[in-house]
Amino acid sequence: MALHRLFQLSSMLRSAVGVTLRRNIGLSAVVFNKAKDLDPIQKLFLDKIRDYSSKSKTTGGIVEGGQDYQKNLSEEVSKLQRLYGGGDLNKFPDFKFTEPKFDEGAK
Repeated sequence: MALHRLFQLSSMLRSAVGVTLRRNIGLSAVVFNKAKDLDPIQKLFLDKIRDYSSKSKTTGGIVEGGQDYQKNLSEEVSKLQRLYGGGDLNKFPDFKFTEPKFDEGAK
């Protein structure tokens, strides 16, 4: 009986140690990947994303949109307002659903 409990305890301990090791290895792999140098293509990709992010923050919208972009945008917004009856296109529409009325006694 004592031997059986010892085996149960050792299997529980083994599974707990296994979970802890997997978590620590997973965490150390993430830290190791951040610490080492990036692949040149990954670095270029991240640099472009950061560059675009900083440009979009300074312009407050689309980067390098220009007058043609603004003109096309206003045309498309006016077209959508004509098609769907106007309204504010920047706001999510309010839906109102009514409860169906069921007949209480079908005769």
